[in-house]
Amino acid sequence: MNAVSSPGPAVTGKQPILITGGAGFIGSNLADRLAAEGHDILIYDALSRPGVETNLEWLRRRHPRKVSATIADVRDAAALGQAARDASAVFHLAAQVAVTTSLVDPRADFEINLAASFGLLDALRQRGGRVPLIFASTNKVYGDLADVGLVLDGDSYVPADPELRARGIGEDRSLDFHTPYGCSKGAADQYVLDFGRSFGVPTAVLRMSCIYGQRQMGTEDQGWVAHFVLRALRGEPISIYGDGCQVRDVMDVGDAVEAYVAALRHIDAVSGRAFNLGGGPANAISLRQLIGHIGDITNRKVETRYSDWRAGDQRYYVSDTTAVTRELGLRPARPWREGVAALAQWLRQERVALEPASA
Repeated sequence: MNAVSSPGPAVTGKQPILITGGAGFIGSNLADRLAAEGHDILIYDALSRPGVETNLEWLRRRHPRKVSATIADVRDAAALGQAARDASAVFHLAAQVAVTTSLVDPRADFEINLAASFGLLDALRQRGGRVPLIFASTNKVYGDLADVGLVLDGDSYVPADPELRARGIGEDRSLDFHTPYGCSKGAADQYVLDFGRSFGVPTAVLRMSCIYGQRQMGTEDQGWVAHFVLRALRGEPISIYGDGCQVRDVMDVGDAVEAYVAALRHIDAVSGRAFNLGGGPANAISLRQLIGHIGDITNRKVETRYSDWRAGDQRYYVSDTTAVTRELGLRPARPWREGVAALAQWLRQERVALEPASA
């Protein structure tokens, strides 16, 4: 795997913030925020996800003297180690992101999500100097939550326990890895925390729920909020796996970026800790609720098609955001209706995103 590096003024002779997966949805928004604050940024990305090259071009136009890139796969240990060599901090967002893909090719899922994460951590350990690493984990580390008693409230599953309904799933929930994706991300999550304990690498983990917003080109397997909006804007049907009453807490990418920046700012206080990150109970919605709102903001009926449940799918997941809000000093998350409407407006402006999907 050959790396293609373009070290511009952002890297040469400096100590940039390294963002793996930095051309992706969250990574590009994070890079934009940090570059705007004056930081030098090194993007490390294989550009394997369709459309992300436009995110990198956008960053380079906005911050030509602050953003540089290494185009390489995280499985390229030499390239990744070189990128980490001079980094002042690392945001590790690069990943294989789909449960479905992990079931088709579990070896690649393991190599990208776990082996590469270990390699990056070990490069920082060997380098020394206490370089912080913030890791993008997932709510899938808690498994399918099948033991949580649920009731159907209108078109949404909610916990039968009123306390759990009010606060969501906390970090004290037992880990329970399901599917190769859950195993690879969960194991990497635990390695990140342990490298903080065992080797003094300043680390923190953000276990994300569903993040949405501008620069997200969602697909059926990942990025479902944007995917639903895109399908509706194109006049195409939306496929639902299950009954559509499954619930997630959704979070605007601007709020997620704020959490990542705050985690780095407070790394000495939060090192070695994992936090659940999402929109919380105030932004908990079912797929059916989202589709109804999309119909309202697009002024069209959204066609839906139903299929069987997918492996490992949670009928309910909502983050208890008490700890992350308190420890990182976060403001309340953006209301989901407002955020989804803003996403739809951004997608309308991105003409290429609205071209019909390939057959």
